[in-house]
Amino acid sequence: MSVNRLGKGLEALIRPKKDQKKKPSKKPVVAKPGITEIPLKDIRPNPNQPRRDFDESALDELAASIKEKGVVTPVTVREVDLGYELVAGERRWRASKKSRKKTIPAYVIAVKDDAEMMEMALIENIQREDLNPLEESEAYAVLNSKFDMSHEAIAKAVGKKRVTVSNSLRLLKLPSDIRKSLRKGHISAGHARAILQAKTGPAMDKIWKYILNKDLSVRAAEAWVKAFNQPLKKKKIKVTPVSHQVAALENQLIEVLGTKVKLKPGVKGGSIEISYFSDDDLERIIDLINSIS
Repeated sequence: MSVNRLGKGLEALIRPKKDQKKKPSKKPVVAKPGITEIPLKDIRPNPNQPRRDFDESALDELAASIKEKGVVTPVTVREVDLGYELVAGERRWRASKKSRKKTIPAYVIAVKDDAEMMEMALIENIQREDLNPLEESEAYAVLNSKFDMSHEAIAKAVGKKRVTVSNSLRLLKLPSDIRKSLRKGHISAGHARAILQAKTGPAMDKIWKYILNKDLSVRAAEAWVKAFNQPLKKKKIKVTPVSHQVAALENQLIEVLGTKVKLKPGVKGGSIEISYFSDDDLERIIDLINSIS
């Protein structure tokens, strides 16, 4: 101790609080086994977050709850060069910032690559039912196009049936206005799939507006779309007697596929119509065709 400081009272030996500088902790404080309290400023959002819409009023409600009770469910993060990156829990992270919290409880996990990180974020959101149907479709599309995952691989990763993933991806074929309507919850995924049966953009738009104006249920929408398409189909139907050869081939296909099959011969070639009666039935037929090929 310096001699010069002796005789100057207790204040000379103990620095005032305003002069004391707290050293930033290099490591976050561990709160519970497996859970770590991490400074919010050290966490950045996931660039591949499947959730795109964050309702501000809902965030305000969550922020108020967090201010009162804290974050009940920890977020999930991975370590990166300059801190941490969110894998799942962006709503809780945003709401915690709104409530002026300094830290947030988190699980720190090891993720081998961006594809696995995207999978985990998608799985977490699906399990919590946080995604709207279009966000889910867009997330599948990223896994499919950016990370080159097949529909079957995506289905296995997220615990869904392959046909469910394929049907979800079809929603991205909807016109822009209808996709916005689906994103905002004006129509459901069931309505959207019914609209897709119209094939053309103008027809889809007409059906979508009719569904909104009449406030149709999904079942009523499906029935109306079927009626809407019927006149178009009648114009194309040509009554052609089925030959014994064609009938025999149809019976062979029915035996192989286990469902109704109709051959439609044309002047140059023709077409095969295979009927299915549920998503599971469609998946069974596709798997059967794949095994044959």
